[in-house]
Order: sequence, then structure tokens, then C-alpha cells
Amino acid sequence: MKKVTLLIPVYNEEAMLPSLYGRLIELINRNDMYEWEILFINDGSCDGTLDCLHRLRQADQRVNYVNLSRNFGKEIAMLAGFDYTTGDCCVVMDADLQDPPELVDQMLQYWEEGYDDIYAKRRNRGEESWLRRRLSLAFYKILQKMSRIDILPNVGDFRLLDRRCVLSLRNLREHERYTKGLFCWIGYKKKGIEFDRGDRLAGHSSWSFFKLLNLAIEGITSSSTAPLRIATVCGVLVSFSSFIYAIYFLIKTILYGDQAAGFPTLIVVILFLGGIQLFSLGVIGEYIGRIFKETKGRPTYIASDYNETKLGYDQH
Repeated sequence: MKKVTLLIPVYNEEAMLPSLYGRLIELINRNDMYEWEILFINDGSCDGTLDCLHRLRQADQRVNYVNLSRNFGKEIAMLAGFDYTTGDCCVVMDADLQDPPELVDQMLQYWEEGYDDIYAKRRNRGEESWLRRRLSLAFYKILQKMSRIDILPNVGDFRLLDRRCVLSLRNLREHERYTKGLFCWIGYKKKGIEFDRGDRLAGHSSWSFFKLLNLAIEGITSSSTAPLRIATVCGVLVSFSSFIYAIYFLIKTILYGDQAAGFPTLIVVILFLGGIQLFSLGVIGEYIGRIFKETKGRPTYIASDYNETKLGYDQH
């Protein structure tokens, strides 16, 4: 009998877990030809999430949970899930029920047909504001133009992955992770399913504007070196423009005599060149910062508990 793992990272989702578990049990009962595992990754929640997971585990042995020693972020929590999953395939989904578990039925059908990565593509983005929706779409367009791999637009983490996809992702141990890009990078046979994203039923999203901005920067710098190329091109263009400008003033001085340059012009040129330099240094600094984090050799996360077992210092 094939085994399916439902991988769900959770952070302060105490209010959502009972409803989520009920929907997952309906999914499992509809597909009793599979063996099931529900794997929760508690990403350092500070509410009653861990106690709720413990109660679910006591009531249903198909529920497993990994408790991380602190909040490492969703991207790292998914990596922990890949490390601990035991299924022949793994369904990654959020705990807020915006990604409907009912879609897993169709994913399993395509998996049985031989597809390795069945991803859910959003027709709409649920309760997101107009500005956030527009910024998200703009980010995907920018990322597609900058990256050498085909980044799927309007596609989140909700997907079914075959075991060999999971093993490939497990071997990618980088700290600065953009998993949506890694899903595309590993390749394999993919299939898309369109769906209407629902609204969160309880609790609040932990994704603030600045967290989403940081994720966007991670996505661009993890998937492409185009910002470094842009900084180089800007430097070349500014240097060439400055050279032409200098030739212009040299010829003007020879023909019309030495005239003092205007103070506003001088200030504008200095500020423009200084802005280009600071921009270039900032881009270089982003990449150097990532090199610094990778060279430390620290584990990507520390798991303190697996179900009722204390792991002590289980590093990965």
C-alpha cells in the first residue's frame, strides 16, 4: 500500500488546527486505498499550537509532529518536513485552509498517472488586498525575467511531490532558501491544477509586508545573479556618461574659455553618482551576506522534539 504524507508547517495556528484536522480526516476517509501520515512542523509557535498537536497525536497515531527549537521561518520548516517525511509522496499545504484539501484527490490521480510534481495554481488570491495582489504579480514577472529557470507565476507551496522530488529537495541544504524556486530548479515531470484560493477561516496571517518583502529579496537573490549584472551595467553606463560629459566640458572650455560650472549641476551629478555607488554596494552586500551565512557551517535548523520524544540536539 502506498503511503501519502501531508506536510503542514504551522506557526501560531492553535485556532485553525481543529478545523484543519477535520478536513484532513474527510480527505483520508475518501482515499482509504492509501496509508496516511499527517506531519506537522511546529515552527516555534508561542501559543497553544504544540499542546494541540500533542492532543491530536494522542487521539490519532497517524499524526506526527516535529517541534523546532525556535522560529526558523516557513522555508526552513518545509525543509524539516522533507527530512522527516516517510511517504511515497508528500503533499505540502498551509494550515490556514486557504489551500483546499479537497484538491489533493485530483493531485493523487495525476500522481498515479506518472507525474512527479503536481502544483496548484491560483485563479484568484483570496482575501488579499488589491495592492498586495499587484505587488505579488509584479514580483513574479521580475523574477521570471531575471532567473534562468522557469519560475511558475501565481503558484505557492501547495503541491504533491513524489518521493524522488522530496529526496532531491532534502539534499539542497542552503540556509537562504526560496523553496518555490527550488521546486522549479529540480525539474521532474510537472502538472498544474488551477483552483480558487479561499479565505482564512480563523486566526491571522503571520506574513507582514516586510516579511513578504524579505521573501521577495530572497527569491531574487537565491534564483539569479541578475542584480549584480544590473549594478555592473549601471556602473558602465554612468562611467560612459561621465566621460562624455567631461569631453563636453573640455571642448567648451577650449572654445569659450574657462567658465565655472553651475553649483546645482555639480550637486546633482555628485548625488547621482553617490546613489549609483550605494545601490551597487547594497546589491553586492546582499550576496556577500548570503555567502557569510553559508560559510558558517551551522545546521539549517534544530529539532527539539519528534512526537513525545525529546531529541536534545538533533541538527540538520
